[in-house]
Amino acid sequence: MTKTTLHIDGMMCDMCESHINEVIRKNFKVSKVKSSHKKGLSEIISEEPLDEKLLASAIRETGYDLQSIDSEPYVKKGLFGK
Repeated sequence: MTKTTLHIDGMMCDMCESHINEVIRKNFKVSKVKSSHKKGLSEIISEEPLDEKLLASAIRETGYDLQSIDSEPYVKKGLFGK
């Protein structure tokens, strides 16, 4: 699994978060997506690494400013954080 973190400028409210989440879910096969306008981040969990060029294009089409993309392996934590 992969955790992809998007640093996004321009999200101002909960509706902005929902808009970003919807675009990501619509265009990519993801297990989970969570955005925070306060932190300026979207975190995506997916089985496979996402195509960063397509991801950047999808975010730019929403009108928000994608600052950067970071990806790292994701290991699901078990019961009690182990």
